[in-house]
Amino acid sequence: MDDERLVNPNPNEDDQQVEKSLRPRRLVEFIGQEKVVDQLKIAIAAAKGRGEPLDHTLFYGPPGLGKTSLAGVIANEMGVNLKITSGPAIERAGDLAAVLTNLQKDDVLFIDEVHRLNRAVEEVLYPAMEDFALDLIVGKGPSARNLRLNLPRFTVIGATTRLALLTSPLRDRFVSVHRLVFYSDEAMAEIVSRSARILGMPSTDVGSSEIGRRARGTPRIANRLLRRVRDYAQVVADGTIDLEVARAALATLEIDELGLDENDRRLLKAIVELFNGGPVGLSTLAAALAEEVDAIEDVYEPFLLQLGFLQRTPRGRIATRRAYEHLGLMYPERYPGDDPSNPHQSRLW
Repeated sequence: MDDERLVNPNPNEDDQQVEKSLRPRRLVEFIGQEKVVDQLKIAIAAAKGRGEPLDHTLFYGPPGLGKTSLAGVIANEMGVNLKITSGPAIERAGDLAAVLTNLQKDDVLFIDEVHRLNRAVEEVLYPAMEDFALDLIVGKGPSARNLRLNLPRFTVIGATTRLALLTSPLRDRFVSVHRLVFYSDEAMAEIVSRSARILGMPSTDVGSSEIGRRARGTPRIANRLLRRVRDYAQVVADGTIDLEVARAALATLEIDELGLDENDRRLLKAIVELFNGGPVGLSTLAAALAEEVDAIEDVYEPFLLQLGFLQRTPRGRIATRRAYEHLGLMYPERYPGDDPSNPHQSRLW
């Protein structure tokens, strides 16, 4: 199951319990995402100076990069309450109305997976975000009338992994839009060291760096790997996570030098061995791997694309020279991946 993968960036129940203790509470504690943090520092200072709530803010990017954590940090920095909900949880307009009427002045409403709000709910959210008002229809038939309730000024923080799925009217109502990117190896090592200290795990700098380097630039994956390496260190070694212990534990978990697991390698091998390196359509690849199309597109591909192991072309996915080299395979001398736009080269294969 994809949900059981150690390198799956989506949260599970165990992650959510541990993450609460590991999340930073202030911007000075937040590691990485320097551009976003610098912009938020200015926006928060300006809003506090004016005595106003922060502008509506949208975070987008792959899962596990800290969108929820940043919402909590913003609420703490502003000194206000944080209310958390998600797009799938708000099924009807009445559900959103109940949430909005319970907000206090300057509160932060965090909506995870905001792209999954249905249209009826969005229609209620628009005037709430623009005019801080809630439009309700009271009664039915000819006696129905429109009632507008004024709401206290508040801030909506939206988070999405699929920016393109947001409707234009909703996206336009977010004043600040920030893209979260994968973390550098240096930031990941610092995150692992910080988490190890909070969880009381003895860890050397090189041990933390090794875990962080294989965590695919994603703090959630790093914290998950850290807990598994801790178990290995406790049972097999002397309890300290050093370089040797980290490497041995990650080898046991089948996480390679670049952070790829067996499922990632299986996908690359399928493209190379079953489809001669590609191009192969996404649905065909999903069928060959017995995986969902969304899982390949949202979970597998982002990191493989970042590494330069895959190319997306109009005709399908192609394995690159780097993928061949990582798998220890010989790259064809003449291969459509060299120039997927060249139909003559493609016909040769």
